[in-house]
Amino acid sequence: MTPDARARLHNSFAAQTMMQTLGAELTEVKEGLIRIAAPILPGSRQQQGFGHAGLTFSIGDSAAGFAALTLLPLDQEVVTAEIKINLLAPARGDRLIATGRVVKPGRRLSVVTSEVHAEAEGKLTLIAILQGTMVPVPA
Repeated sequence: MTPDARARLHNSFAAQTMMQTLGAELTEVKEGLIRIAAPILPGSRQQQGFGHAGLTFSIGDSAAGFAALTLLPLDQEVVTAEIKINLLAPARGDRLIATGRVVKPGRRLSVVTSEVHAEAEGKLTLIAILQGTMVPVPA
């Protein structure tokens, strides 16, 4: 990736106030792959003390969208057209790690996927899989 492409990704991520609220950070940036980590904060837990599905969905959606963005021209951004989630296990642990990948890039639509893992004491557990479609839009 070019320095300009990396800067665009980091600037776009920094502009997402939702990610700031969740304490999320970009931990890996490659063409077609993004990794986002977020702590399971007291304010993002559900009634049983696990990470809320909203946290899982938010970082999974963002990881998938930013993965699509890595393959687009610098004058474009991306928005989610649709995305589904399969919740596989409770979000137990200290933080969640979402890995977004591009399945099929396109000029009008990109098919993306994301896996979200919970990290507890160094062990990763797959807790969710997302699949969706991203649409390029002018920046």
